[in-house]
Amino acid sequence: MSLGKDILVVGGGGYIGSHTCLDLANRGFRPIVYDNFSNGHREFVKWGPLEEGDIRDRARLDEVFAKYRPAAVVHFAALIEVGQSVKDPISFFENNVAGSLSLLAAAKAADCRRLVFSSTCATYGDPEETPMRESHRQVPINPYGRSKLIVEEMLRELDRYEGFRSVSLRYFNAAGADPEGRIGERHDPETHAIPLAIDAALGRRAGFSVFGDDYDTRDGSCVRDFVHVMDLADAHSRAVQYLIDGGDSIALNLGTGQGTTVKELLSTVRRISGRDFRVEQAPRRAGDAPALVADNAMALKVLGWTPRHDLNSIVSTAWNWHARSNVE
Repeated sequence: MSLGKDILVVGGGGYIGSHTCLDLANRGFRPIVYDNFSNGHREFVKWGPLEEGDIRDRARLDEVFAKYRPAAVVHFAALIEVGQSVKDPISFFENNVAGSLSLLAAAKAADCRRLVFSSTCATYGDPEETPMRESHRQVPINPYGRSKLIVEEMLRELDRYEGFRSVSLRYFNAAGADPEGRIGERHDPETHAIPLAIDAALGRRAGFSVFGDDYDTRDGSCVRDFVHVMDLADAHSRAVQYLIDGGDSIALNLGTGQGTTVKELLSTVRRISGRDFRVEQAPRRAGDAPALVADNAMALKVLGWTPRHDLNSIVSTAWNWHARSNVE
């Protein structure tokens, strides 16, 4: 069956969504951005049409599906701040779960049964093995992770009973920016380690806090798997093509398979920026795992995906983006 090149990117004005639109356009697709801009940015919509709307608005979704008849959907729209999910679980379930249900119903009604879902390693909960495989138990420890797992479960049921095929991509720590500096990471409030460290190096904040120095790791600080946003975008585009080509539903980890400690990350930011900044030691945060590292072998096997950017590239592209940005 011949399919069109229009891809509906829900939440395409956000960080990973906008980079995925860039990658899709480079591959000859036309990304149709659907976003309510509660977290996304209008100026990040550069590679295709914009349709403003909320994923909880079924009538609006029906209009957009009827207008474009997309070949597939890439679903990024979600509240993502873990700490906020603990304070306000209802908002996370309303947006992330009810909103996803609305989107899935609209896609099914339009007979668009191919969806790439932006999931997370937070669906696993506390790691029982490192690196973590896709077969790891899924026991989330916060409402954010739980909301993403519920959507994965909905997709599994739709595959089983409706022939609705999906790829759930479980990211580890997204980082970096478009190497050409056209788009990058911008959150309010910012909670991600690399932008926080760069802001400290730029003098935009007083310093950087390291939460915990007594973990069972090589320097006592947490270990995380930082993966470049353009590598994530590459994986989404590959997943779209995989579904268009008739691939079966699957969940895949996206990470480099290499762990970086928080202290190693700070050293890299200092080296690349050429600037020193104040670092404060703080107590452990509740819910922080000692190490989160992906086993990415399945993504290579299924999608032919392998990350191309190392930590130096991640921090360099992020530094170039933030240093040029006037956002403080």
